[in-house]
Amino acid sequence: MSLTSDPSDYSLADFFIGDSANPLHPPEDYTEWRKQAEWATRLYDAQLLGPATPRALIATAGGAPATVLNFASYNYLGLSRHPKCVAAAQEALLKYGTGICGPPLLSGMTDLQQELEQQLNALLGTESTIVFSGGYSAAIGTISAILRKGDIAVADDRVHMSAVDGVKLGQARLVTYQHNDPSSLAACIEKHKGSRILVITEGIYSVDGDMPPLGELLDVTDHYGVPVYIDEAHSILGCGSRGGGVVEMFGVENRVGLRLSTFSKAFAGVGGAVSGSRETLDYIRFYGNSYTFSACLPPATLASLIAAAKVSMEDTSLRERLWDNGAYFRTKLNEIGVDTGKSTSYIVPIMVGSNRKLLYELCHAMRRRGLFIPPVDYPVVPQDEVRFRAAVTAAHTRQELDEALNIIEDTVVKAIGKRT
Repeated sequence: MSLTSDPSDYSLADFFIGDSANPLHPPEDYTEWRKQAEWATRLYDAQLLGPATPRALIATAGGAPATVLNFASYNYLGLSRHPKCVAAAQEALLKYGTGICGPPLLSGMTDLQQELEQQLNALLGTESTIVFSGGYSAAIGTISAILRKGDIAVADDRVHMSAVDGVKLGQARLVTYQHNDPSSLAACIEKHKGSRILVITEGIYSVDGDMPPLGELLDVTDHYGVPVYIDEAHSILGCGSRGGGVVEMFGVENRVGLRLSTFSKAFAGVGGAVSGSRETLDYIRFYGNSYTFSACLPPATLASLIAAAKVSMEDTSLRERLWDNGAYFRTKLNEIGVDTGKSTSYIVPIMVGSNRKLLYELCHAMRRRGLFIPPVDYPVVPQDEVRFRAAVTAAHTRQELDEALNIIEDTVVKAIGKRT
């Protein structure tokens, strides 16, 4: 490939297959593109100099720290600095030290990990839960453990990459149905009747901010008698009257086979878990390699996660404020002419279209004005749907939301015009 003079003509999708003799050497055109596109790529991997609060301190290219309005963190309930979560982590650190230093099957687990698993079972109404050291590893470990060559994974065409990689690792065949379309799901299942099938969907889609018509999708899967795995990464603790995710919100607890939770969003920590029947989870515990061969979460993290779940269930105003803030921000964006896509939640896209160069120019402009909001580029989203993604939290004040709206109006709206 010979590069043109404009690096915005290319994306990561153009350099996926290496052409060098040495697999440790990236393609030469990729290396050249990275140099040319540094003005854009330096917007990623921002260095935070403090907590991921609504007003955060980040390092700048010039070296001087800058205070920014933070709409990049998934700290949905604002619990990362909650006194009860911090105190629980400190107490556990003093009692248990920094870690078990080994995988649970061989080295054991703290009683904190067992407490968290029991807590999730009580919240979700499931028989069994396994805690993994990462949300991504929970997904790939679970899916690759239960699928094998010859199986069919029927997934929404916008599911997270962790599910896609889990299917690949399990050597199953991935078949996608049109986003949130029950009739497309039915057609895919009908086409592959006779095979072992697992249906994969999500609670809140991470770059679109919309939810599935879960009842209608489950009507299809019930009709065909196929099991369902749902990724509740962005909906756990945020949805449902008790924080049990969209499964609780739709009242379909007994119709979903496996439920994935991650702890790096509303739980304000790190890690993940999968919950379901005792029989299924017992199997995954021994065949999910990312569980079997990964060390336990640090005790301080586990303690903070337990505290976060308790706070979220005791203080329901956090969830109410989260949804109120998401609705306010999305409505006000629409009023100033911003296209927020299909979002119905606290994840709010700011659609730009197909102009990738403009995406990064606007990101720089907003960053200079003190708004930290990440660009989402192709191939993560379709080429004509590049966007910014605002993660609204319960901790954002109305003043902070209005400040962000003013910056977006002065930059994005002036550049691309109002969308109707």
